[in-house]
Amino acid sequence: MWFAVLVTQVFAALVSGAATDTLLSAVQNTDDCPSCLALLSTFQTIALTGTDAFITAFTSLCIEMGTDDPDVCTGIIGLEGPILAHDLRMINTTGQTAEKLCDALLGMCVTHPINPFTVPFPKSPPSNPKKFVSRGRPPIRVAHLSDVHIDRMYTVGSEANCTKSICCRDFPDSPAIPTEPALPNGNLHCDSPISLGDSMLEEVERLNPRFSIFTGDGKEATTDLKAFNEQMASKLSAPIFPSIGNHDTAPVNAFARSTSHTTNNSQFVFDIQSAGWEQWIGPTAAFEVDHNSGSYWAQVPGLDLRIIAVNTQYWYKQNFWLYDSDVFQPDPNGIIAFLVDALQAAEDAGDRAWIIGHIPLGKEDTMQDQSNYYDQVLQRYINTIAGQFFGHSHKDQFEIAYSNYSEQTAANAVSVGLIGPALTPSSGNPAFKFYDIDPDTFSVVDSSVIFTNLSDPEFPVRPTWGLYYSARETYGPLVGLAPDEPLSPAFWHNLTEVFAVNETAFQMFNTFISRGGAVTACDADCQNTTICDMRAFRSQNNCDTPTPGLSLRRRATASHEHDACEGSGLAYILSGMVEASRSRMSSP
Repeated sequence: MWFAVLVTQVFAALVSGAATDTLLSAVQNTDDCPSCLALLSTFQTIALTGTDAFITAFTSLCIEMGTDDPDVCTGIIGLEGPILAHDLRMINTTGQTAEKLCDALLGMCVTHPINPFTVPFPKSPPSNPKKFVSRGRPPIRVAHLSDVHIDRMYTVGSEANCTKSICCRDFPDSPAIPTEPALPNGNLHCDSPISLGDSMLEEVERLNPRFSIFTGDGKEATTDLKAFNEQMASKLSAPIFPSIGNHDTAPVNAFARSTSHTTNNSQFVFDIQSAGWEQWIGPTAAFEVDHNSGSYWAQVPGLDLRIIAVNTQYWYKQNFWLYDSDVFQPDPNGIIAFLVDALQAAEDAGDRAWIIGHIPLGKEDTMQDQSNYYDQVLQRYINTIAGQFFGHSHKDQFEIAYSNYSEQTAANAVSVGLIGPALTPSSGNPAFKFYDIDPDTFSVVDSSVIFTNLSDPEFPVRPTWGLYYSARETYGPLVGLAPDEPLSPAFWHNLTEVFAVNETAFQMFNTFISRGGAVTACDADCQNTTICDMRAFRSQNNCDTPTPGLSLRRRATASHEHDACEGSGLAYILSGMVEASRSRMSSP
């Protein structure tokens, strides 16, 4: 018996070694779309022998090439690798799905036409749409929280500048004396400690909003989701309308389609949030969370305003469950159909609606097909939609939607997506937004960023929160905003016109992106690309096409708009392998 076991182990080792060598050869030759498809074919051959063999070969190569810390290689590939192996066993590695997978993994094969699909609507637009007119009443205040990334394992005094995918934790191989000890309340290399989350929520409560929206990314795992719901409930007295982020599941990004033949899904997330959010959104909306893949709509108490929360992760390139079929699926899990039904109900009732979600529709990491279909919905219900709010990028940004993207003018600007900054210090100074809202039209009258400065000597003791800037006060004079005008889509477009000719104003915006905490230089080319992105609430119109071969590890683009939210993941690991193999080949 022992001899048979030994033979099996030796054979497995030989197969694994051969698979690793085969993978290394394929990785070394990957530099364009055809070679990326060939790499997927190599991966597929190994995946067909079994998930364990796939994980072993992939992990061995990651460690052997020094792509990342061995624990990171083992952890990420062990969690996300089975999904990729599943995909590869289900698809043709020369088809459109494989090309989209190469786009997600390596920024290759990015050019393909939009798959034609016309979103069905239950009714035509009303011939006499309801008019929403401001009566000049005092605005109501709303808080916008996003990307808090609470790390409940954050350990004061641990190593803050480590080689793991997340630092400020005690690891078995942590140095006895840290080179940069993690301070109370947070560190720029790490996610948020519980104390920083408490501090932010206490400041929100002090500012006394009518209600708050939370656009996702608390932290993955069951205990984290429950804990942040409890944390918000204990600190905030006004209603909260949350949405689900890509980090709100485990492994991150992984939301399986209902058509996927797998038991590995994120229903546990919907179950937890249905129960946790019911106190704010009510039992009917909570039922929708559980049965509509995390999406719901709920009425704001006392207002003719509905909040429609959509799970944008079914349109996200880094959700690798979206690549397990060659049959094109225009509306994974019916999220767009749900959005149409919710907006039609709002229109029929004469209410206005806000759409909240995690990933903005104009980002490079949003699938172009679904972004295009979402735009069809936006254009149809533009009279009902009063606002759109997102997170994910960790940056203070905005994206404008146009009735005609070929003529991007103030007159054609029909909506804007406002993107909230992050609490986590890893992407700049911790911050959230506060909006002044017209109580009749539910349009944004002002957008203010509230922040705390990491460089403040008092920050480790007690973070001090304050106004960073008001969009109305800062940007209004640049475009001649009248006292009774809201921050309309035309306002935001006119601001982009200013940014195009006023270098000082643009660089001020570039500083505001990270609340002055992680400012990245932005030259003329970057400026042009950034302005293009501001005018792209449809991902097919942005200018953030990754350049294969140029800093693949960071997914670099012309506007340095790599995915700050992701950090380490399969795409990060694989692109790191390609980069490492090129370095080896170019070395003398």
